Amino acid sequence: MGKLAFKGTITSIQPRIRLLRSFDEFSHTYLGYAITLEGEVDNHQHNNDQGVTTFSVGIGKAAHAKHQFKVNDIITGECLPVANPELEPTQFYKVSKLKILSQGTIADSEPPWELVPPELEVYRERGHRRLAARTYQTKCSSCMWGCRMPVEIIIDNWNPKAKRKYRFETFCYGPLSCKLYKAGPNRKVEGRNGVIYVEEDWLDVQMTEHREEDE
Repeated sequence: MGKLAFKGTITSIQPRIRLLRSFDEFSHTYLGYAITLEGEVDNHQHNNDQGVTTFSVGIGKAAHAKHQFKVNDIITGECLPVANPELEPTQFYKVSKLKILSQGTIADSEPPWELVPPELEVYRERGHRRLAARTYQTKCSSCMWGCRMPVEIIIDNWNPKAKRKYRFETFCYGPLSCKLYKAGPNRKVEGRNGVIYVEEDWLDVQMTEHREEDE
C-alpha cells in the first residue's frame, strides 16, 4: 500500500523500545523514538477520549538526531500502519519525508520533562524503574523519561513453537527524586508449567543504583 501523509503537533516524544521476557530474564531492542501527535493522517480519525484526533508514529535514531524533535513542534511526513501492533508502541512507522513546520518553545525544568530526548545510549546507560500504568497515563505520557514498551513473553524456552504472550509495560528513566513517580504493583511473568516469576523491587534498585537522586 502507498504511504499515508500526516501532519500534527507533537504532544509526546519518548524512546521506542521493545522488551523481550523469558521468566526471570529480559532484553531490550532499541528501535528509535515514539512520537504522539494531535493532527491527521490522510484524514483518518484516531480520536482520544476528549474527541481530539491523536495518533503515534515511530521514527529511527537517525531521524531524531537530524531533527531534534520536542513537544509542541508541528511536523509533517509520510508513514505506514505498523504490521504487528503487539510489537510496536506506535500506530504507524516507516516514516519518511519528515519536515518541521514550526518549532515549539522549550518547556521549563519541572516534571514532566518535555525537552528534546537524549540519544538512545543515554537511556540504556541510565536504566529504568517500573512505572505504574495509571501514573504513566495521567502524569508521565508526555515526559521524555517515560516509556511504554511492547513486551513479548517467551513462555517455554525449550519449545520454540509454543505460543508467546504479549502485553505493554510502562517504565521511568527519569530522576529518582521525581515527585510524580509511582512504581505500581510488582510485575509477574509466566513460565513453563504455569510457574510465575515475580519481579521484586530490588531489580529496580539494581538497574538505577549507579545514579544520584537528581540524575
